[in-house]
Amino acid sequence: MSRSTDPRHFFQTTSAIETSARKAAKSKNTKGNPVKLPSKILAVVADPKDEGRVYVAEAAGNVKRIVVETGEISATYSGPVAPLTCLTISPQSGTLYAGCWDKSIWSWALGSRRPGRRFQGHSDFLKAVVVFALQGKEILVSGSADASIIVWDAATGEKLHTLNGHTRGILALKIDPEEYDPGKDSVVVFSAGSDREIRRWKVGVDAAVEIEGTVDIPSPLLAHETSVDAMFFDSDGDMWTASADKSAKCLSRARNWDADTTLVHPDFVRDVIVDEESGWVVTGCRDEEVRVWDRGSGKLHHVFEGHFEEVTGLVLLKGQLVVSVGIDGTMRKWSLKGADLAKAIKEAEDEKEGKVVEVEEKKEGVLTKEEEDELAELMGDSD
Repeated sequence: MSRSTDPRHFFQTTSAIETSARKAAKSKNTKGNPVKLPSKILAVVADPKDEGRVYVAEAAGNVKRIVVETGEISATYSGPVAPLTCLTISPQSGTLYAGCWDKSIWSWALGSRRPGRRFQGHSDFLKAVVVFALQGKEILVSGSADASIIVWDAATGEKLHTLNGHTRGILALKIDPEEYDPGKDSVVVFSAGSDREIRRWKVGVDAAVEIEGTVDIPSPLLAHETSVDAMFFDSDGDMWTASADKSAKCLSRARNWDADTTLVHPDFVRDVIVDEESGWVVTGCRDEEVRVWDRGSGKLHHVFEGHFEEVTGLVLLKGQLVVSVGIDGTMRKWSLKGADLAKAIKEAEDEKEGKVVEVEEKKEGVLTKEEEDELAELMGDSD
């Protein structure tokens, strides 16, 4: 006996039915020139050697390289059978690393696409990975839902250090660009987790320790009320954070990481990036939208509507082009150039006005062509 998986064959609330209908209708839109993949997209990174390409991590267990301009899938990296949640690329060795739900980190040679070393040591699924060169070695750092951070020798697969301090899962890792020099013996790595904490670590080949708090800079940093999903360093060395407390914030280095800007959202904020050229801050949200904010004033400038499920990642490419990915399985692109942004704002305003007119006409009792035909048919039956 076969069993249906069609949600329409099961009990659903009115709200759930309306949401499904809305998303089904919205899924037909072509805003952002969507590239549709067969499964949810959970992460995106730029190609370090070609800014016209990005790599995306799929829930189906594949990484795909996509040519942004054409939407062509130019390479597929396969092997995992569980969702891939995070990506990082080493420009030095030409290696792609992906964190997986199977508790391991997979790697591939970018050119040959052949699977490389698999890093195993975490006891729960991966959520963040970052790679960098240090003292002639390639160092890989991973963060997991098991609340631990592991530092690896990428070439040998040796586990160099395990860092503990977070009480819940790690969600993001970032190298402090102001403290990074591949010739030095250590770097500073920031970690953020679902415990709302942001911690700092001094990571080297021979040792790794948490940076202790001071009177001026506490440890951990507590800028948000709940989970911190993403971090981004701007050209001033300030750190932007995205949180499930429905806000994105700028933590000022000059003010000892106190927040000097807060961008309030209607839902969880999943990612944040900064366009230095024009002064825009761009955020991706669980409410399906990509928002553009004025960095100086903190005011909302525009909302890009197109995704019909949660936005999971953003990346800024050369030419002020933002690429967004989401649970809806689409990759979309949005231009921040002055003329393009002005055009997008005008189109959104025209669309909104059109919807308002349509609603007002309905209120005034103006029938649609289909309603007029139906009424005529009923009147004919009554005769």
